[in-house]
Amino acid sequence: MKQADINFDHLLKLRLIIARFGEMDRARWWNTDGLLGKHGKMAIARGFPKTHHFVQAKIVFAVAKNRCDELYNPPQSINLWNLSASVENRFEAVWQGWLDQADVWVPFFNDLADMAQDNLTDVIQKFGLINQRQLETLGKMRRSAEGRAVQITQAQAFADDLITLLAAGFAKGEIGKPAIPYILKGNLVGTSIKNEAFKLKGNNEWLL
Repeated sequence: MKQADINFDHLLKLRLIIARFGEMDRARWWNTDGLLGKHGKMAIARGFPKTHHFVQAKIVFAVAKNRCDELYNPPQSINLWNLSASVENRFEAVWQGWLDQADVWVPFFNDLADMAQDNLTDVIQKFGLINQRQLETLGKMRRSAEGRAVQITQAQAFADDLITLLAAGFAKGEIGKPAIPYILKGNLVGTSIKNEAFKLKGNNEWLL
């Protein structure tokens, strides 16, 4: 069985970008209005002066996940907001470390709040989170006939390639009409979904 590295900083950044891009003042995919923007900061910072960015993120993540589940959530599939239970548990475990280093993330959140581009792929490129090979794969991805989903046919389980495509695939959506990127668990290569084992690698990466 091959091992896949999970860089949780990479996952967090991609989730933040998609969460911000999908807000009502941007792509209008879920019902939060600039909560990850400057107005959201003003509303939350008073109660959480040091960790307000992550409080904002938690709220938008939950709303985005719920909206995506409502729109398209076939059995035995994963998407950006709903990876395996083990991956999500590790994500939550790493979260406390991010809170302890909240100041390190301030520049990223500030850039996120100031997001100006209308093209999601350009945004992800600007943050340096997608490579040329992934862009080429993204270019071949297509929306489903009903327009609600974008299927990834095969990928290395939970590697950065997959996580990047689960995020970048949202670029196939339209204003007010999200398309949910997903992959069926049976199409994951290199791991057993029923028996996932993790160990800490360092730098917020885990071996699968």
